[in-house]
Amino acid sequence: MTKHPPEPFRIKVVEPIRLISHEQRVAAIQEAGYNVFSLKAEDIFIDLLTDSGTGAMSQRQWAGMMDGDESYAGAKSYYRLKKSVEDIFGFEHFVPAHQGRAAENILAAVMVKPGNQVPSNMHFDTTDANIRARGGRPVNLVIEEAFDPANLHPFKGNMDLLKLKAFIDETGRENIPLGMITVTNNAGGGQPVSMENIRSVAEIYHSYGIPFFIDAARYAENAFFIKLREPGYADKTPLEIAREMFSYADGFCMSAKKDAIVNIGGLLGVNDAALFQNISNELILREGFVSYGGLAGRDLDAIAIGLYEGLDEDYLSYRLGQTAYLAGLLRENGIGMIEPPGGHAIYVDAGAMLPQIPQAEFPGQSLVVEMYLEGGIRAVEIGSVMFAQPDPLTGEVVYPRLELVRLAIPRRVYTQSHMDYIAETLVKISKRADKLRGYKFTYAPELLRHFTARFQPL
Repeated sequence: MTKHPPEPFRIKVVEPIRLISHEQRVAAIQEAGYNVFSLKAEDIFIDLLTDSGTGAMSQRQWAGMMDGDESYAGAKSYYRLKKSVEDIFGFEHFVPAHQGRAAENILAAVMVKPGNQVPSNMHFDTTDANIRARGGRPVNLVIEEAFDPANLHPFKGNMDLLKLKAFIDETGRENIPLGMITVTNNAGGGQPVSMENIRSVAEIYHSYGIPFFIDAARYAENAFFIKLREPGYADKTPLEIAREMFSYADGFCMSAKKDAIVNIGGLLGVNDAALFQNISNELILREGFVSYGGLAGRDLDAIAIGLYEGLDEDYLSYRLGQTAYLAGLLRENGIGMIEPPGGHAIYVDAGAMLPQIPQAEFPGQSLVVEMYLEGGIRAVEIGSVMFAQPDPLTGEVVYPRLELVRLAIPRRVYTQSHMDYIAETLVKISKRADKLRGYKFTYAPELLRHFTARFQPL
């Protein structure tokens, strides 16, 4: 029997939620153009759209916010955050930003030129879009095991080293302004990257003189997976592991809304002083002064505390255990997903559940809509709606290799009974999955279309 880990906290404040009627859900999704991003939060019963900014902050974080210094420049809050960033990540220079995509935008603005290509294991949506918006091309070079949902490889987020070398040789160093790796690999099922792989990727990038950046939104979960799965790290703390991870990189960007367990914020750090000056200039133009970066002082204090709370072993054991519990319930009922389960989400294999729906008709979107109609649950499509792109040479649409639905679990928010309800809802849908049909666009922008697209059922 699947076991649920005990929460290493007790609930102090609660927010009421309600399950509106099926008739009301039908009307709501129709009004939203069958896009769950356009639903009103008050019409959601369990919200698994994202784990970004949706976690519950601790009493220490709320207390820290009361100590926030709102000085425009040189605030005490900034220096408290600076101390945390230097201790954990170790980079010589950093700036805050209002969220992760803002940090990515600054990084792309100062480093990516038209025609450039940027390799990673797998870029997620906003990183992909920020590179494309500057005329660059994001390139994904994750290992082949990542595309086999049933494969139990412990580090399916790893970069394929042979592919990386071949890509650099073929593309030319002069066309690659930076190289990246995402930990954990969100687009590929929340799968971790091993320390050995991070070290090897760094060696390859550096052998060609390519700056190496880590997309670190879920750095703490990745560190804990290394502790649990990689030989030689069982006796190390997540903090020690995180420090080693970042010691191999030249810079990092991250959304603090994930593993720092805050509602807003991002970070961008580098070692190169000249690059930092360019970053600072761009930040001042787009976000704000270098000591606040578009955030209030109270937000800086919340991040400074949350960066450490996200590394707490009791919390991480519960965090990964809750995800594994939901995965166990789905597995027991024959619902396919990316295995082994990641840290922040379950990725249901919508393509396997709905084989009658071709990729051009968005099987993941069909399942997302049905989850809302059946149980008032909001999830997100990670498939052709999000990632299908026309080939720049032929114009033909290139579809992703997996059609997934991500159930992103907010941190310190939902209980065991909520996990049980999610599983029960998916089991009900799976029993009539062959009756579901696809969708088509009635509106879709060029970049990040999943946020604002509208659909019509076929």
